[in-house]
Amino acid sequence: MGQTLSTPITEKHSTSGQDKRFAYGASAMQGWRITMEDAHTTLLEVENAEGVAFFAVYDGHGGPNVAKFSGEGLHKKIVGDKAFAKGDYVAAIKNGFLEMDRALRYDPEYGGDSSGCTAITATFTDKNVLYVGNAGDSRAVLGTDGAAIALSHDHKPVNKEESRRIVAAGGFVEYGRVNGSLALSRALGDFEFKTNATLGPDDQIVTANPVIVEHKLTDDDEFLILACDGIWDCMTSQEVVTFVRKGIADNIPLDKLCEMTMDNCLASDTGMAGVGCDNMTMVIVAFLNGRTLEDWYEHIARRVAVRLGPADSKLRPNGDEDPETFKETLAEYERQEVLSTNADGTPKANDVQELPESESVTETKEAKETMDINELKEANELKESNEPKVEEKQETMEPSPVKPGK
Repeated sequence: MGQTLSTPITEKHSTSGQDKRFAYGASAMQGWRITMEDAHTTLLEVENAEGVAFFAVYDGHGGPNVAKFSGEGLHKKIVGDKAFAKGDYVAAIKNGFLEMDRALRYDPEYGGDSSGCTAITATFTDKNVLYVGNAGDSRAVLGTDGAAIALSHDHKPVNKEESRRIVAAGGFVEYGRVNGSLALSRALGDFEFKTNATLGPDDQIVTANPVIVEHKLTDDDEFLILACDGIWDCMTSQEVVTFVRKGIADNIPLDKLCEMTMDNCLASDTGMAGVGCDNMTMVIVAFLNGRTLEDWYEHIARRVAVRLGPADSKLRPNGDEDPETFKETLAEYERQEVLSTNADGTPKANDVQELPESESVTETKEAKETMDINELKEANELKESNEPKVEEKQETMEPSPVKPGK
């Protein structure tokens, strides 16, 4: 847990926008932390990339500089890559992440900076295909007819694939952290963990190499949520989707829903081991699917009404409701979500893709660099056996210095 203030800064910096395809709301709050280290990007149209929209959240640690620099430049690296013009979006996103990392390292202003950041990006093409790129423990979650679908998994040092790379590169995992310091295993920046001259950028102790998920949008897909772990440490993916969906049914603006979610997550004090005390950033992207924004709100409200019925309208948040009051109703709604079924009789709960930290998507140099939702699910359901144990350093009795902010 990083240093905290005596009282939280709850002022929100919120934005919203829309075009014919999407509407978005975004908000960021410093909270209990002594500095704001997050950044985010919301672009309905990316310059020099017709029909492409881009949204991202960057959760900084050790300082704000890498997150700020990445928020201003990563999308430019992606669309500027030669592969992007050829329609090879997977290669362009990977190359963009790694080129952004190189640009940070050799920039005279940022090269000596010790900070780093996660990156969770959403690139929408003119073919209505979504590509999510992820390095770190921020998260992308799809709201699909009320179910939370994971489009990323958290990169933690304790994940077996991550720990294997860390150890192979000369590092170790101690106290669940990289070299006893950093709580995530992929990031932009953090160059102290990228010093092995015999290895490429993909194989360093900490790498900026993203895992990329491809998804063709359907009419069942309602919205996308991008957020840093300041949100996910406090609420599950399904809780956030449920909270947002009920707010949409009550016609609450998307940026206001981001603000309400952050208020719901904010700790009343700093006594909970840092939970609810982090910087918080959240972006909601609505998929209009040919509707006006007003019609989209009505469309979601009808879906919610069919699921809950008029008698359950009390489960919906409203703009004046105490978030803590609404939080108490989530458990009951979660029960109803589990009991509800799809058209084929399978429970809606099967759609929820909460990915445990102890497992990870298997990656090899020969494997595909992207996957769809079903492949992501299948990869995380594989039984991992005969795995090497993580080597832990135990020469000293005292913990290693923890990376500030993480």
